[in-house]
Amino acid sequence: MRPVILFPLFASLTTLKGVGAKLAPLYARLMGEKIVDVLWHLPIGVIDRTYSPSLKYADKGRVATLTLTVLEHAPAASKGKPYRIAATDGSDDITLTYFTSKGEYLAKVYPVGKQVVVSGNLERFGHGWTMSHPDYALPPERKGEIPDLEPVYPLTEGISRKMVHKLAQQALAMAPALPEWHDPSLMQREGWPSWLEALKAAHNPPPAPTQPSASTPFGVEPREGERLLSLPHRRLAYDELLADQLALAIIRRHHRAMAGRSLAGSGELQRKLESSLPFTLTDGQKQAIAEIGADMAAPRRMLRLLQGDVGSGKTIVALMAMLQALEAGTQAALMVPTEILAKQHYERLKSLLEPLHIPIGLLVGKSKGKDRQSVLQALDDGSLGLVVGTHALFQQDVAFANLGLAVMDEQHRFGVQQRLLLSEKGKGVDILAMTATPIPRTLTLTAYGDMDVSRLMEKPAGRQPIDTRLIDINRLEEVIDGIGRQLAKGAQVYWVCPLVEESEKSDLAAATQRADLLAEHFGAAKVGLVHGRLGTEAKDQVMRAFAAGEVKLLVATTVIEVGVDVPNASLMVIEHSERFGLAQLHQLRGRIGRGSAKSTCLLMYQGPLGEVAKARLKTMRETEDGFRIAEEDLSLRGPGEVLGTRQSGLPVFRMADLARDRDLLAMAHDDAKLILNKDSELASPRGAALRTLLYLFEKDAAVKLFRSG
Repeated sequence: MRPVILFPLFASLTTLKGVGAKLAPLYARLMGEKIVDVLWHLPIGVIDRTYSPSLKYADKGRVATLTLTVLEHAPAASKGKPYRIAATDGSDDITLTYFTSKGEYLAKVYPVGKQVVVSGNLERFGHGWTMSHPDYALPPERKGEIPDLEPVYPLTEGISRKMVHKLAQQALAMAPALPEWHDPSLMQREGWPSWLEALKAAHNPPPAPTQPSASTPFGVEPREGERLLSLPHRRLAYDELLADQLALAIIRRHHRAMAGRSLAGSGELQRKLESSLPFTLTDGQKQAIAEIGADMAAPRRMLRLLQGDVGSGKTIVALMAMLQALEAGTQAALMVPTEILAKQHYERLKSLLEPLHIPIGLLVGKSKGKDRQSVLQALDDGSLGLVVGTHALFQQDVAFANLGLAVMDEQHRFGVQQRLLLSEKGKGVDILAMTATPIPRTLTLTAYGDMDVSRLMEKPAGRQPIDTRLIDINRLEEVIDGIGRQLAKGAQVYWVCPLVEESEKSDLAAATQRADLLAEHFGAAKVGLVHGRLGTEAKDQVMRAFAAGEVKLLVATTVIEVGVDVPNASLMVIEHSERFGLAQLHQLRGRIGRGSAKSTCLLMYQGPLGEVAKARLKTMRETEDGFRIAEEDLSLRGPGEVLGTRQSGLPVFRMADLARDRDLLAMAHDDAKLILNKDSELASPRGAALRTLLYLFEKDAAVKLFRSG
């Protein structure tokens, strides 16, 4: 149960002054629904309003606070024109400009002949001073309401800086002093304040020093290319990372402590399968098979992630593990995120298992009638050892006689809870999770910190390198002509259009127009269109037609289903490639180069390109190494988008930044292990404080895994 001392922080935002029914949804969208969410919503900068020069000697381009006498008003001449107010400080004149405010309101704020204190960005226009939309405009007796140092918060429409600042001060007043959960030597070494002091300092930051130095009380020396991070913010980021790593370590330990069983076999089925393959296993595949086999043979439960780049041969590794489970007298299930992928996996595994005379079943949402019942019956009585399915495998009426191994493909689409649901279908079930999304080691700690990791770093023999080229979008006609030549040779083509949430309608319309244009050139029967608003059945139908070769050119607005295998597709056009992340581009490109034909990926861009877009496209030209690309993506875009999907399984950090705080994450990972080694039940005074930390960051599930008391 959450400690009583934290109760005030988990009260609703509506208990704070100024948060009524109208504003509550806006605040909730911006930062969350609880008071603690306000504390985690830290400023991203500070405005120094102490500069108060006479205009005669002022510097342009600085925030200034001025005491002015209003001379006259010049209302807007017509709609869309500015409203101007002439004023002076006695040394020079200035024009205050507004584009949206009404004249009656401005007449009250700026009475002619009276003094007004304004604060805002001071600029020169021609030979005169100007200030557009001052942040503050108050009579001299209220000058004290203008803060010398004003925190700058992330905002949303309808919420201002002042509103968030006032809310933060209310939340800080409710924040209790909490027992220290960090080791004193760490606190001393890092120069960190207490948790409460750190919060107060983070929400009331001093001006940024012009020369950052580790010796300053609020700054640490940043690594090259990084912005300065204050010591209070750094301490809070570490709190958040430690809570995450400690919770993962507890979950991992709990999983390992649960009753497991040894799933060891003779290896005969694996040897038969390997001898029947038309290719040779890579060294990476052999090593992964050995690591997984050792885990399964051990008496504890396996929880392992198989991480491999696109086309690295994870499916064969998974099948080898499933055969080991079969030899051990148990059943194995492979779960994938979509029905089309489930059917594709089923067909491929079925063909691989035919020489071994081993049956495999399929169970998806559309499985109905006798087919479904026969699979359910065979799983229940144990006559069916292997099954491929979707979320349908979770359903209550699915019972296994003796499930020993659960394999989850595209693990980032599922998450911890769904892993647990499938593992509960048997006794001591081993879990093998797989992902084709290369993840930087930094993110592996956060997304999969409760797992052991095997990596497939090489591609199977025979995989063709992909020729990646950059091409200006103005050369669209040349690209379409090139597609015609490829189609004439019998190739199939992907054409990917961007889709970003902010402009979904226009992007969808653009993709539809592109599909129409291509249909005019090549015939409607040859062109298919897949987009997010298409129903599942309609989408699957188009994808099936493309996989079968009936559709020759597939236009898609969404990321094409990971894992869908069309060996005949040897050309991909990615329109407006500058709008995609590196990981997304890499995943998309991985859909081609799966057959014997030479494959080409055309990255069409619209100039001029920004520096980040240039770096992104340059990386795509230089390498097909998904792990290098993932590291570059983390550096360029940060962790929030690095997997190219919101359903990534990554935790959402409020104060920590995984690209910036890699050193803190490594510290937290090591500290979490050390903590549990020394105090396995968090029973010491520091352990009790750490339990409070876990509750503070809503890691309640981890705390509940401890024995009572």
